[in-house]
Amino acid sequence: MNVAIDSFGTTDQGKVRANNQDNFLIVDIRKSIDILYSSLSKETLADRLKGNSGYLFAVADGVGGGPGGDHASETAIATLLRYASHTIGCFNAVSPAKENDLLEKLEDTVRGVHEALHASSDGTPGNGPATTLTMMLLVWPRAYLVHVGDSRAYVKRGDRVQRLTRDQTFGNYMVSIGAWTDEQAAVAKPGAILSSAVGGPELIPVVGLIDLQPGDSLMLCTDGLTRYADDELITTVLNQNENAETMCGKLVGHALEGGGRDNIAVIVVRTMPA
Repeated sequence: MNVAIDSFGTTDQGKVRANNQDNFLIVDIRKSIDILYSSLSKETLADRLKGNSGYLFAVADGVGGGPGGDHASETAIATLLRYASHTIGCFNAVSPAKENDLLEKLEDTVRGVHEALHASSDGTPGNGPATTLTMMLLVWPRAYLVHVGDSRAYVKRGDRVQRLTRDQTFGNYMVSIGAWTDEQAAVAKPGAILSSAVGGPELIPVVGLIDLQPGDSLMLCTDGLTRYADDELITTVLNQNENAETMCGKLVGHALEGGGRDNIAVIVVRTMPA
C-alpha cells in the first residue's frame, strides 16, 4: 500500500539557555534517477518509481553544561546527512536478510560520530563534547531506530501512544537493578545523569525496528520537551486531527508554557494512505 508522509521538525532555544544545543534533521532520500525523455507516459513512469525512497529523521541534544555541546549535536546531524547522501537509492525493497547489515551500518555511523568527537578533543573519553542522538530510518513500512541518551521516540497507533526508547540515565539504571523506584529516580539529582552519550565516556547504542501501518504517527524529541510534556499530553496532541507542523508548534508551546528551561527539538511524522 502506498502512503503519504507529512513530517515537520522545529527547535526552540527556550526561555533560559544562552544558546541552542538542540538540532534536528529530516531527509527525504530518493533514488537518483533523472528521466529526460521517454515514450512512456508520466503516469506509467511514476508507477514504476513508487517506493524508491526512504526518510531519515533525527534529533540531537548537546550535553548540557558540557564543553562544545552545540558542536557535538551539529557534528552528529551533519554526519547523518553525509550518511544519507552516500546511500541514495539503497533503501527500496530492503530484504529481511539485509536488515541486520542495515542496522549495523546505522550503528557504525553513530560510532563514527563518537570517535570523531573524541578525536576533536584530547582523546580522553568524557573530556570533550557529547550529545544524545535518536534517529529513525523509515523505509515503508518499516522504521529502523538507533538511540543514544535521553532523547526519545514515540509511535502512535489508533488512539494509543507508545514510547519506543528508554532514557539512558543513571536513574533508569538504578531502577533496572532494583535499587531505586521510578519515583526516586525522578526526584534524585544524579538520576538525570546520562549513562550513555555520543562522545561521552560510555557509548551504548540501542537499535530496533517497528512495522508501521497507514495512519500511524512518529515523534522524536529532546528532553527539553519531555520534562514539561508527559506521555498523556503527548498523546492528546498526537491524537488531534492536525498536520505535523501544527502539532510541533503545539508541543513546543506546551514546553515553553511549562517553563522552557531547556532547549527543545521535536519532529512529528504522520503517515496516511495515498
